[in-house]
Amino acid sequence: MEARHIQMISLGGVIGTGLFLSSGYTINQAGPVGTIIAYAVGAVLVYAVMLCLGELSVAMPYTGSFHVYARELIGPATGLTVALLYWLTWTIALGSEFTAAGIIMKEWFPHVPTWYWSLALIILILLSNIFTVRIFAESEFWFAAVKVLAIVAFIVLGALAIVGLIPVQGYTHAPGLTNLTKDGLFPTGIGGVLTTMLTVNFAFSGTELIGITAGEAKDPEKTLPKAIHTTLWRLVLFFIGSMVVMAALIPYKQAGVTQSPFVHVFQMMGIPYAAEMIVVLTAIISAANSGLYASTRMLWSLGNEGTIPRIFTATNAHGTPVLAVIFSMLGGILSLLSSVYVAGTIYLVLVSISGLAVVIVWMAIAICQLNYRRRFLAAGHSVDELKYRTPWYPVVPWFAFLASLASCLLIWFDPSQRVALYWTVPFVALCYGGYYLARFLKRRGALPASPQNRH
Repeated sequence: MEARHIQMISLGGVIGTGLFLSSGYTINQAGPVGTIIAYAVGAVLVYAVMLCLGELSVAMPYTGSFHVYARELIGPATGLTVALLYWLTWTIALGSEFTAAGIIMKEWFPHVPTWYWSLALIILILLSNIFTVRIFAESEFWFAAVKVLAIVAFIVLGALAIVGLIPVQGYTHAPGLTNLTKDGLFPTGIGGVLTTMLTVNFAFSGTELIGITAGEAKDPEKTLPKAIHTTLWRLVLFFIGSMVVMAALIPYKQAGVTQSPFVHVFQMMGIPYAAEMIVVLTAIISAANSGLYASTRMLWSLGNEGTIPRIFTATNAHGTPVLAVIFSMLGGILSLLSSVYVAGTIYLVLVSISGLAVVIVWMAIAICQLNYRRRFLAAGHSVDELKYRTPWYPVVPWFAFLASLASCLLIWFDPSQRVALYWTVPFVALCYGGYYLARFLKRRGALPASPQNRH
């Protein structure tokens, strides 16, 4: 992959339902100004994580790299847990993307069950990921390009609507920024801002895909830092710019996850409905495409290390690990539950679980960077020898760790997201318990020893 592929794959993973759908939930729960603040904090947090990841991925460019870093720099049990958590992050995120697609398509075809559309996208994304990585990278580049253009158009047209240069349904005058302040800066209280941070972090999840691509990157010493340094300004422009437009044009009490606020704003401006749907669906397909790539590479990496059965490393004639692709699609099947349960409820539960899992991975990345730098210096090296180094060490990694931890703990106070703790915490305990049980059985001879690790 080239730099343009890696940058767009990262954007493709980030710009999905977190921006196009769950942002409505954040506006409703945190209020307009609170939402902008929450996304600003989220942007700084994910950038701090990326700065930590940059040093690690340039020094050790492995495909599916996170668990390798965690295993070597924290411990083998944590390495396994990080790998499975990141796999869980994306396989569950697939379910949320497909559910969101069904929700959006129901606006167009109200009598067609939501799960029909989810199933159609499952098949489409499976086929896309079975081809060569070059074809995947090129298709994702263009998918992401469509999203970037759409968001830029959304922000520009939204700004024109805010100042009255474009008529907006429901307003006889320029909306201005009245909706941001008319109900007070924090109409739901500061607690609403804090408890929505996990949803915001879910929106930013996917940026760390840059680390996943490291082993398949061309000239990682050049392409990875370039991709990382372009992340922050794009996140600020796309997410915070979009949030300002949405919050200014949609009264916060009307926002939610039953309709895309992105589509709703376009409707208010009289933009053709078909165009809105195509853009949002392209965004969802792109995010799901990147998500399946990430979860597949994590399984392949675990199999390559001998941590899980090596059958997951088996590839087809194109070099694609097909079994890992199919197994990673399991989370997408959860989207089919929308035929039984309310799709909006299913979506929020999936977002919460996926968001919590990825934030725990971010915490591990920060600790890995702290441990790597400490060991590097203890071995007699100097900071100048690093080809890429995390700035403001150790402030940046400690901020990344503590801010991520805080967002995990705060969801306890949001009953609609608390379910993520009920699922994710036992999953983490199961990962650690499974590792130590397997090690005990290997020592007793009940299980064969793992083969030599390979990167």
